[in-house]
Amino acid sequence: MSQKKKITTHSLAEGRLTLLLLLLVLLPLSLPAAQPIRVFVSALPQKHLVEQVGGDLVQVSAMVRPGYNPASYTPTPRQVAALTQADLFIRCGLPFEAAWMERIRAANPGMRLVDARDGLPLRKIEAPSHQHGDASEAAEHEALDPHIWTSPRLAKQMAAQIQVELSRLAPQHQAKFEHNYQRFAQQLEQLDREIKQQLSGLRSRRFMVFHPAWGYFADTYGLTQIAIEQEGKEPGARALTALIEQARAKQVRVIFVQPQFNRKTAQRLAAAIGGRVEPIDPLAENYIDNLRRVARLIAEANRQ
Repeated sequence: MSQKKKITTHSLAEGRLTLLLLLLVLLPLSLPAAQPIRVFVSALPQKHLVEQVGGDLVQVSAMVRPGYNPASYTPTPRQVAALTQADLFIRCGLPFEAAWMERIRAANPGMRLVDARDGLPLRKIEAPSHQHGDASEAAEHEALDPHIWTSPRLAKQMAAQIQVELSRLAPQHQAKFEHNYQRFAQQLEQLDREIKQQLSGLRSRRFMVFHPAWGYFADTYGLTQIAIEQEGKEPGARALTALIEQARAKQVRVIFVQPQFNRKTAQRLAAAIGGRVEPIDPLAENYIDNLRRVARLIAEANRQ
């Protein structure tokens, strides 16, 4: 074989090797990226919890959109269509679920459905302290409080459940989910310590709310919430008078209102006691900052 032919053959071999290496480098870029786990939750705070544990491996949507009342919420056609592609739905007991859960199941029979309340100590939404009448009749209308996340300690348990469910769906990423959970759990423990300190040494440990959505928060930190309404019903004239008397007796100066509800009754009550109305939202997505703000406002209201 001539020297020229040897060089040509060698050059061709090198060229093929270079091309092969280039293809191996570019091949991962041409493959479709792994699809994230598609998760639906009922409420925005749950969305935050899932994102903290799942990171960039999840795509999370909340059913109840910002500003909407979870008692009367109706999913949009776009949400129902997206549910057909979801891998996981995490419910929490919000009122709209009772009317929609069977339709949600039917939209995607293969979707895993779990309940965020499983294994957690649940509480009932208590009747307003101004409610009169037969005690057994009132008990019949008691419902479980779905706002579990208002307690950072329970939110930590919810996050642990999320870690288990995501690991079940994507076991190859279990180590990452566990790492994310441990990091988030530390943030929740720090938040718990901050709130406990913020609420220490108060003149009073009561706060008045329009809708009784803060029961778990109150239980965790030794507070008492005084509710204006129950099950979406505003107080009548007699009940409102009783609330005004109670607020004056307890030296309440601030009425806390959820932005999803009408402020009118709370404003009337605040005017009667010479107080003010302050919005606090149990459905806010910016979970940690929101609970810090709520603790600060309750502390300020009880130091006046």
